[in-house]
Amino acid sequence: MTVYLFNTLTVPINFDEQNEARIILRRITVQEARDVIKDGFISAVGHESTARILSQILGVNVPYERRTVFMRPGDTGIHIFLKSRIPEGKVLTEEKIKNLPFWLVQSLVLP
Repeated sequence: MTVYLFNTLTVPINFDEQNEARIILRRITVQEARDVIKDGFISAVGHESTARILSQILGVNVPYERRTVFMRPGDTGIHIFLKSRIPEGKVLTEEKIKNLPFWLVQSLVLP
């Protein structure tokens, strides 16, 4: 099982390898997210300021990594979901992101 961190609620599945995926999504607390990532994770957080905010929230270094990943059965993701839409083309500062309401969501790709 691989644990991924994402700055979006998208669950990336490689449909060249599988035709369907069953996914469970659930809102989790900061402590639950910390417990999930405690043994390691792969960062797919593609926004530098969001990576810094997640680092503060989760108490670990979350690298800024614009990478493509595909989740497989058994993998889990921790997603930060901003509850308000950011205007197109606008890059928010770390301070502005800190004040945005968000959810942490865990995804699990079922076998």
